[in-house]
Amino acid sequence: MDKLKITANGHLNGEIVISGAKNAALPLMCAALLTKERLHLTNVPMLRDVKTTQKLLQGMGARVMTDNVHEFEFDCSRINNTCAPYELVKTMRASILVLGPTLSHFGEAQVSLPGGCAIGSRPVDQHLKGLEAMGAEILIEHGYVKARAKRLKGARIVMDMVTVTGTENLLMAATLADGITVLENAATEPEVTDLADCLVKMGADIQGIGTRTLTIRGVEKLHGCSHSVVPDRIEAGTFLCAVAMAGGKVVLRRAAPKTMQVVLDKLTEAGAIIEAGDDWIAIDMQNRPKAVDIRTLPYPAFPTDMQAQFMAMNAIAEGSSKIVETIFENRFMHVPELNRMGADISAEGNTAIVKGVEKLSGATVMATDLRASACLVLAGLVAQGETIVERIYHLDRGYENIEQKLGNVGARIERIS
Repeated sequence: MDKLKITANGHLNGEIVISGAKNAALPLMCAALLTKERLHLTNVPMLRDVKTTQKLLQGMGARVMTDNVHEFEFDCSRINNTCAPYELVKTMRASILVLGPTLSHFGEAQVSLPGGCAIGSRPVDQHLKGLEAMGAEILIEHGYVKARAKRLKGARIVMDMVTVTGTENLLMAATLADGITVLENAATEPEVTDLADCLVKMGADIQGIGTRTLTIRGVEKLHGCSHSVVPDRIEAGTFLCAVAMAGGKVVLRRAAPKTMQVVLDKLTEAGAIIEAGDDWIAIDMQNRPKAVDIRTLPYPAFPTDMQAQFMAMNAIAEGSSKIVETIFENRFMHVPELNRMGADISAEGNTAIVKGVEKLSGATVMATDLRASACLVLAGLVAQGETIVERIYHLDRGYENIEQKLGNVGARIERIS
């Protein structure tokens, strides 16, 4: 199993190109199930989760053409299997995103209940509640969601909680439903907006994109289109935290600063000098970061997917900070690993108190989930001695060539088998 070996090497300087967003690419790939015409996607990140989704679609009968360099074409005109099996779904919670489009287009779907990162309870009840409101018959049996509907009907759906995948699933399902669907308390994340924009290109009728209320007038069929995946704001935020911790000057290219304003504001509060254009972000950090308090909330507030990286930064910051995690109840599993490297963090319930220390020390640490993996990599960049990050298959689910990208700006980081 692969590991990363990291040794502190001073300031980071240069440029990093940001990949397309994993959390946008996966629902976009599933949207191909809504049409018999071809969907052409560019700026697709080459990640483990993307390859898993490719296998899932191919197992359903889709033809997937790719140059393996960020460009994919999907042909779902010959779908002959509406089942998403446990073997693939268990590794990636986003597999549930085939449920809505498959049911809406083909009248039936069987999807294994999902797995993914062990960061807490992430039930799919909002997905199922919404589909039932649209007339679907749903049975949960032997670990599978089995859904049927001759044709879904438009409905008013008020989601009990803000859920990104729930919004995406119901949004895709509603595009081919009979009548008007109103999704209230919808997620507004940039990845949801990116999906909606692509669906409109495919012929969907969607109003309220980017707001908490989406109104979808169902159409008879959708057509193919070409679409570029939005840049990954979490990858960009991770690299900005790396520079804030190690110091230096780095420019991120192909970024989307408008999608990550709260992260940029927090980095400025920590002492970084940030400049940004339409598709680039520059960071200049010459001093030890200042501790910043954060509270995770749905977009446009501070993202839960950046909590671990900011905890790593706060671990070496000047002063103490409070981190409150309101999205997932089990997302502090990186705390004991950071403490093994010399951090001073105490966590109770959904709150962590971080007392900044002047230095961390290298250690062998274990990644427990995707973003925890990233935070341990960041800690390794500034720790004295050698850090080994184990179980980095989590990291490969969401970061494309992270060791190469960090290495290009001066980090001493290598993958070992």
